Amino acid sequence: MRQAIIELEDIKLKRGQRITLDVPDFKVLPGENVAVIGANGAGKSTLLQIIACLLNPGEGKVCVGGRIVGKDINVIEARRRMAMVLQRPYLLDITVFENVAIGLRMRGVPKNEVEARVNETLDLFGIGDLAKRHGRALSGGESQRVSLARAMVLKPELLLLDEPMSSLDVPTRMALLTELGRIIKKTGVTTVFVTHDVTEIPFLADRTVIMEGGKIIADGHVRQVLYKEMRGALSQLAGSANWLLREDGGKQYDNVSVSDSTCRSVESV
Repeated sequence: MRQAIIELEDIKLKRGQRITLDVPDFKVLPGENVAVIGANGAGKSTLLQIIACLLNPGEGKVCVGGRIVGKDINVIEARRRMAMVLQRPYLLDITVFENVAIGLRMRGVPKNEVEARVNETLDLFGIGDLAKRHGRALSGGESQRVSLARAMVLKPELLLLDEPMSSLDVPTRMALLTELGRIIKKTGVTTVFVTHDVTEIPFLADRTVIMEGGKIIADGHVRQVLYKEMRGALSQLAGSANWLLREDGGKQYDNVSVSDSTCRSVESV
């Protein structure tokens, strides 16, 4: 059996007397693309922070590549095997090239290799022409592409995405989701993708985890989870997307127009 890139065992996190995260077992294998979905406060971002070794759980253990964080592998080494993209890009007021290169420079990568890897990654995201532009002079979509390039240039074993499309307008979001999905398939990078919007899932993930009250209540293939196990729960989560699923797999629209591309993306899973 393949060694999991990340594995959580008996994780319990408390805030005061309240348990905010209770995950007995969760693992991500190499090449998997996992979407984590749930309402606000369900524990999605907390789970992601524990995976990223940014938050220390009160109980349980986090294993990276089969090694226990804090025992067999230190936190810094564990973090260096991952890259994370947040809702906002948080670019520095330097050129796009330097924004993408900063992580490589901090890791002591030779100058000629930095230049080659940055240019290759900028081209991968179609922003090579922005290399000399300043990070704070970009549009929202351009900024998020730079943020994604900054993560991918590190060639992480695990890419963590915390609702990276939430601040973008619909056309930009759809274009970037399509583009990022292509890049994930091309590079084979393992991903954990947090979102509250079910329509984003088919673009990036082949496995879906649903969280509620700090617990994982469903975990399986996208089609299995979206169409079978959790149809009732997802009808509430999908309210913002304005589509519901019927028992026969058809779509019911609630006085709203949903683009054909969105429908096809869900049906193609």
